[in-house]
Amino acid sequence: MKGPAIFLAQFAGDQAPFNSLDSIAKWASDLGYKAVQIPTWDSRLIDLEKAAESKGYCDELKGTLANHGIEISELSTHLQGQLVAVHPAYEELFKGFAPEGLNKYQRNDWAIDQMKKAGTASMNLGLDVHATFSGGYVWPYFYAWPQRPVGFVDKAFAELAKKWQPILNHFDQCGVDACYEIHPGEDLHDGISFERFYEATGKHNRVKMLYDPSHFVLQQLDYLTYIDHYHDFIKMFHVKDAEFNPTGKSGVYGGFQEWIDRPGRFRSIGDGQVDFQSIFSKLTQYGFDGWAVLEWECCIKSPEQGASEGAQYINEFIIQTTNKSFDDFAGSAISDEDFNNILGLD
Repeated sequence: MKGPAIFLAQFAGDQAPFNSLDSIAKWASDLGYKAVQIPTWDSRLIDLEKAAESKGYCDELKGTLANHGIEISELSTHLQGQLVAVHPAYEELFKGFAPEGLNKYQRNDWAIDQMKKAGTASMNLGLDVHATFSGGYVWPYFYAWPQRPVGFVDKAFAELAKKWQPILNHFDQCGVDACYEIHPGEDLHDGISFERFYEATGKHNRVKMLYDPSHFVLQQLDYLTYIDHYHDFIKMFHVKDAEFNPTGKSGVYGGFQEWIDRPGRFRSIGDGQVDFQSIFSKLTQYGFDGWAVLEWECCIKSPEQGASEGAQYINEFIIQTTNKSFDDFAGSAISDEDFNNILGLD
């Protein structure tokens, strides 16, 4: 596993050092980070159009980061991916993710084009994994009341797969995996829903996962056993903490409260309930060789403190894998004849 890396979406801003790729890279490097995950919708950090069109521009980006001992872990299109498939209930809330003046059809066309450009840009940057959201059609109906009509969910996932198919095919041409963050609010929000989508795409070889245990804490899902089930699909990892403290008044659904008052809330790494030591062990056991990327989202601690502490935590959790067995000292070479004797074979 590589790291530490940091997702820049929650840090980018109009004030230095967060207002340019050069200055934010120096800031991240000074904290001990070795890579940055770049949100492609933030023009202060990257011009996605240029990155898709120009290998030279991509080399300049990498050079800017290299000056500070930093590289790109992945690109992200969380906002654009959200607009690939949008239920009407969310059209108004999500329209700010796209340029002003577009209707819902134009926003959808823009999002699909952005996704394809991101695949090309990733290829131009020498990256083979990409972070995104799935969007979706049936999240408003996640609770089964009123009763969902027979075939309703299957139809929704078939339509979602239909939307993503040309994007996935383009990613395949670029040699890039589409890593969907398994996230409430998306139709891909747990293991079963991911499987539905994977099947609906015809088991497309570019359908992969971004694993973030914080979202599973809030759902009360077993995030360690999840790795046992899906380690072959997990190609990206967000290191984000969370806690779940139910009360006599509120539980998983949160009562429409603000984040700081919810039983389930995101915390800065080390302040929540996620067992990162076991997560890093399991991912390493299964050969995960991607980046451990800090994502700061906390309703209490400042992003600056969270980023500073996060680099230290990740460094402590990363495991240097062994190339020898602990009991090699007691081993000895034996012949085929010895094997036969041990097994009682003539």
